Amino acid sequence: MISLDINGKRHDLDVSGDMPLLWVIRENLGLTGTKFGCGLGQCGACTVHVDGVATRSCLTTAQSAAGKKITTIEGLSSDASHPLQQAWVAEQVPQCGYCQSGQIMTAAALLARTPKPTDAQIDTAMTGNICRCGTYQRIHRAIARAARAETANRRQAGLPDIARGPRPAGRA
Repeated sequence: MISLDINGKRHDLDVSGDMPLLWVIRENLGLTGTKFGCGLGQCGACTVHVDGVATRSCLTTAQSAAGKKITTIEGLSSDASHPLQQAWVAEQVPQCGYCQSGQIMTAAALLARTPKPTDAQIDTAMTGNICRCGTYQRIHRAIARAARAETANRRQAGLPDIARGPRPAGRA
């Protein structure tokens, strides 16, 4: 029996410890947003977060994920309100859509650790996520848009800009 915390819910599963996390997520839990691409960790379609780190679920065993917080595309937001999901629509990123959940999950991990990424940081973070339709420019624009939206949302809410820290008193 393996206990996994997926999208904030504990799942006690009778699966082999060496079963890829991807198959546990898709076949045992029915969360099909995470896709099988290559099975070698090279395309990024199966990307999920494990303790906040973008992780290829096709290479991650169920046992190695036990006791860690796992987030799939379904757990990013229940109503597609995450800034990346909104930016994806605004920038008309998907064509076939197959790689998109992995792309979004990789981008979400980037924005969590680097709220205001440079173009080079976006390019570096997204290296290894393959889009066979070639929507890389739209993916890049969507990530930059989401970063700007998050910064604007924080300012509007009166929260400090994460990248700069707290603002001096009297400055907006």
